[in-house]
Amino acid sequence: MTSPVHAAHEPQPGLVSRLLAEALGSMFVVVVAAGVGIFSNPGAAPLPVALSTGLAVTAAMLAFGHVSGGHFNPVITLGNLIAGRIRAVAALGYVAAQIIGSVVGAALIYFVVSTVPVLTDARAAFDVVSPGFGEHAAAQTQLAGVLLVEVLGAALIVAVFLGATAGRRALPAVAPFAVGLSMAVLLQLGQVLGNLPFNPARATAQAFFSSPWALEGLWLFWAAPLMGAALAGLAFRGFQGLSSSAVAVPMDVQGGSDGVNDSFTANDEPVEGIEAEESVAKPGAAPSRAVPAAPVNDDARDFFDGKKSK
Repeated sequence: MTSPVHAAHEPQPGLVSRLLAEALGSMFVVVVAAGVGIFSNPGAAPLPVALSTGLAVTAAMLAFGHVSGGHFNPVITLGNLIAGRIRAVAALGYVAAQIIGSVVGAALIYFVVSTVPVLTDARAAFDVVSPGFGEHAAAQTQLAGVLLVEVLGAALIVAVFLGATAGRRALPAVAPFAVGLSMAVLLQLGQVLGNLPFNPARATAQAFFSSPWALEGLWLFWAAPLMGAALAGLAFRGFQGLSSSAVAVPMDVQGGSDGVNDSFTANDEPVEGIEAEESVAKPGAAPSRAVPAAPVNDDARDFFDGKKSK
């Protein structure tokens, strides 16, 4: 008779580790976006900034996605929250970590700019990369146009992220490139219209070191992208409801032992302990058929960690 085999469960990253990963990834994205933007000419040639930022997002997701899920953007965190893939407490921590990491990244670039003799005004240099509308936009795009593009761009980014990290056939190695390329394409449009970042944390960090007008208009670059993220999250949740019926799963099966996020330890595979116990035949009795556990929605962290159905 075959003895049951219980696979050892890999310890899940704690909330502190996930927040640190989000802060580091956000810092990396802002260092690249602000640095390339300031030391190039984004108004005349937006491609270097857009492409480098998209590649930075891809690299950060590849490096830290298995720890935190690879958000690095409050709109993606809000989309995951509305889609039911992260708890509210963890989402608030993610957003705070993203803002802190972004501000640190912008501060590093600000220090570098202050050491360059030809750039006599560091705040004026940051004005070049800060998002704006009207007279502060390269194309003098008015508020309504900026709002519409920010809503649409954020919704598309969240939709790509949720779609690329969900489902049994999704590939962890492909998702970062899908999200990064989507960001690069949208930033190519956003740079021309007014340095639109589709990332409130990045907008906050860059505005903090710019002239006062950047902070005065910062509300738009929070309200508009979060609105787009909410729309994408609701749409994704609706599609999930149409494709499969909801199944109640006990908390001990779902995971979430840290009490912060049930989805971080959930995956689409049957619970190994339950399946093993059901599959072991008692002496003198006919072997019983294994009963798989109910599927649970993946979280992006588990997706990048390879914890999904084969």
